[in-house]
Amino acid sequence: MQRHPADQPDFAADSTSKTGGHLRALRTLLPFLWPVGRFDLKWRVLAAVFLLIASKVSIIFVPFLYKGAVDALNGETSPIITLPLGFILAYGLARVASQAFGQLRDAVFIKVAQHAIRSAALATFQHLHRLSLRFHLDRQTGGLSRVIERGAKAIQFILNFSIFNIIPTIFEIALVCIVLLVNYTPWIAVVTFASVVTYIAFTMLVTEWRIKFRREMNRTDSEAMTKAVDSLINYETVKYFGNEQHEAERFNSSLERYEAAAVTSHTTLALMNIGQGALVGVGVFGVMIIAAQGVINDTMTLGDFVLINTILMQLYQPLNFLGFVYREIKQSLVDMEKMFELLEITPEVEDIPNAPELNIAEGEIRFEDVDFEYDPRRQILFGVSFVARPGATVAIVGHSGAGKSTISRILYRFYDVSAGRVTIDGQDIREVTQQSLRAVTGIVPQDTVLFNDTIRYNIRYGRVGATDEEIEAAAKIASIHDFVIGLPDGYDTVVGERGLKISGGEKQRVAIARAVLKNPRLLVFDEATSALDSKTEKEIQESLKEISQTRTIITIAHRLSTVVDADEILVMDNGRIVERGTHALLLEHDGQYAKMWARQQEVAERERLLSEVKEDA
Repeated sequence: MQRHPADQPDFAADSTSKTGGHLRALRTLLPFLWPVGRFDLKWRVLAAVFLLIASKVSIIFVPFLYKGAVDALNGETSPIITLPLGFILAYGLARVASQAFGQLRDAVFIKVAQHAIRSAALATFQHLHRLSLRFHLDRQTGGLSRVIERGAKAIQFILNFSIFNIIPTIFEIALVCIVLLVNYTPWIAVVTFASVVTYIAFTMLVTEWRIKFRREMNRTDSEAMTKAVDSLINYETVKYFGNEQHEAERFNSSLERYEAAAVTSHTTLALMNIGQGALVGVGVFGVMIIAAQGVINDTMTLGDFVLINTILMQLYQPLNFLGFVYREIKQSLVDMEKMFELLEITPEVEDIPNAPELNIAEGEIRFEDVDFEYDPRRQILFGVSFVARPGATVAIVGHSGAGKSTISRILYRFYDVSAGRVTIDGQDIREVTQQSLRAVTGIVPQDTVLFNDTIRYNIRYGRVGATDEEIEAAAKIASIHDFVIGLPDGYDTVVGERGLKISGGEKQRVAIARAVLKNPRLLVFDEATSALDSKTEKEIQESLKEISQTRTIITIAHRLSTVVDADEILVMDNGRIVERGTHALLLEHDGQYAKMWARQQEVAERERLLSEVKEDA
């Protein structure tokens, strides 16, 4: 079943998953454990199963060898033997063999497990990058990252404990009951089996009741981490409004709920452990009474008594962890299912089958009667039509919310149009591969976000194979080279998370350098110089003139002074193009553009006069 964005589950919270969902998650996991073409991993799986069986068979022999040694020392066997060296040696070897087989099993299987974890996490990560912008705008990064983190850990837990704990324990219980049934009175096998079944049933019932407290712990943990990440990402905003205490209270409220759930969870765990201990005691008491009576009646030896006790101790030892393992497996299945649910989400924007690559010749962009809405209840663009020709610059201006930035998102195919079409050199962008479309398109976005890495890395991100010389050349075009070499660490300066260590204008110039380095045929500047002063803005515009001659440029701007030289200016209002023409023609027309120009000129004049007054003072 594939999910569309409107059907997304809440990944930040845990919810009860049906058995079908768990089975589906396990089926999704299987190909990662038995990957196609990886015979080296497949033989490791088979070898691990063989070593698992060998380990359990070896451990079953241990009590019998122990019995032999006890009977020999007790005079139950040949009186000639004073020191049962053979039994003692075999006993030691059996214990060593059981442990050795177990360790070899882990060593052989670890590569399979780690490959499965890596492959599943990588597949999820790659799929997340294929999902639409709408999905990522609707999700909280903190909660989403927790889903992937928990999912990867869940796979490891499922592999380690399901394959090497639950299944071997079931195998061992069956083997022990058969051994006891064949060698001793059936009552011993019956009491042993009954006590084990009662123990397992009690553990599962209590754990099922307790799991809601663990679920609440996970929900509040995700909630707390989401709030923490969101708050730290918006550090500046928190400081602007002095809301540190408010953020601390929000975080603390989630931690308090986590604390309450954790206390309840651990208290009920203690009660469950007491109940398990009581059941083990009753089971061992019942079996040992029967065995002791057998020794008194001479139907069993002292070695048999020791053997039965040893077998029970070996059997109950892995069961001591059953409550923990059952709860964690249940939770791991939920966590793994939630991660794999991400893989079931259908990307909103997909390539059509066998889509060709974009064949760009001239680089002419056409919007033909384009309609668009983010939500069917609110249309954003209405019949937008324009042509951006190679070597020319088309500017799009208008008030906030007019639909300007939506045009860049449509051109990049973050969204598909509702009606009409967008073409490049006559090719509908919905009918070519997204990768080829984005390869020839560069953008300097309105909200510049940088990686928490060096300036060099952030510029090189435009073309990851670029040389240092090419990076510096792009930085010079963006008028940031002189600033960078003046820094103590130069191009190796780390910009901080989201680029918070440098100013808004510096971030924009890094983004311009990154787009220039990409060397695209189509360039979109979305408020690309809004944080720059007039002098720097003019320097960059002069630098870009040369590279713009062979490219198609779309400039989205609020500040009209940046677009006066554009070949065509489109004025948008409420999702429609209401005016179009050159700067001079639009001023002549004395319409909306002329009014915007007049207002901005008045503001610029007031700022200039104020600056002069400050200088005179």
